[in-house]
Amino acid sequence: PFYVYAICGIAWFCFWWKTSYEKPSTHPKISAEERDYIEESIGEVDLPPSLKNIPWKAIFTSMPVYAIIVANIARSWSFFLLIMKCPKYLKQVFDCTTAESGILSSVPHLIMAIIVPISGQLADRLRKRTLTTTAVRKIFNCGGFGMEAFFLLIVAFANSYTTAMAALILAVSFSGFAISGYNVNHLDIAPRYASILMGLSNGIGTISGILCPVIVEYITTQGTKRQWMWVFILASSIHFFGVIFYAIFASGEKQHWAEAAEDAQMKEWVPPEEVPQNIVHSGYGYGNDEGGNLEASVRQPLYENTERTIGGQQQQRPYMTQTYRSSNNRSIAEDDAYHQAY
Repeated sequence: PFYVYAICGIAWFCFWWKTSYEKPSTHPKISAEERDYIEESIGEVDLPPSLKNIPWKAIFTSMPVYAIIVANIARSWSFFLLIMKCPKYLKQVFDCTTAESGILSSVPHLIMAIIVPISGQLADRLRKRTLTTTAVRKIFNCGGFGMEAFFLLIVAFANSYTTAMAALILAVSFSGFAISGYNVNHLDIAPRYASILMGLSNGIGTISGILCPVIVEYITTQGTKRQWMWVFILASSIHFFGVIFYAIFASGEKQHWAEAAEDAQMKEWVPPEEVPQNIVHSGYGYGNDEGGNLEASVRQPLYENTERTIGGQQQQRPYMTQTYRSSNNRSIAEDDAYHQAY
């Protein structure tokens, strides 16, 4: 079978290398409509960050980031536990043959493969029509992990093969809903740094996958039912902790440190409280004929033609067309008052 896996891996790599592209704008066959939809959905990721401008301090002090990491740790623990140790559990506790335990261990993951796309569609529908992104992420992640933790507890105390298998199938199936929680949360909180957060959380989560089989081997030295009970109690406890931590600290909103520099400057802009007198005297009216009523102009911006004549030529003012009223035939000297004030 190892040769088969190797050949499949090589075939997949060749297919991926031929058909994948770095970003939607570089794909030769994508339609303009689809490209715009993808780029608008995932945000400003066209300008990849460099090591110098990545806000490392903000990332490592962000609780939503740690919520994703903790969720990844919990998921990796149970994933590697069931992938690597479930056949051994079925063989030692219920005397299943190697072939039987291998086939039965794959059933929960086949069902999860069906659950994951369904949960993704459901999550997107709820985001568009009913709930906030934060609420959707918490419901799917905490609901999926919570139910998985509950059924792992049932596995721990199950006395029959049927009960244990049913609980295992349900536990893994519900974990598929969590994929629509923590696993896509990187794009919510930091579109520009989603790949970095994915690598960070996935890397740390894999550490639990390395420790899990070692700890399981340490606990199940005799392979008794009682020892396996503690294995599943530990897995359930880790998931319950992940549920609580994610419910408290997770977020579906883009974090302030993930803003592009231009967007951050625009959000920090505050309109002036008073209009400088040299602008008022130069004739720029802010929403009224007398000029100077800034508050009214902000509430009701003007949409007027800003063309004027200078030296016998028609020119268009491209700036501040919604915040002031300009009159025709204004001299360049009068225009300078506006630029000097701002």
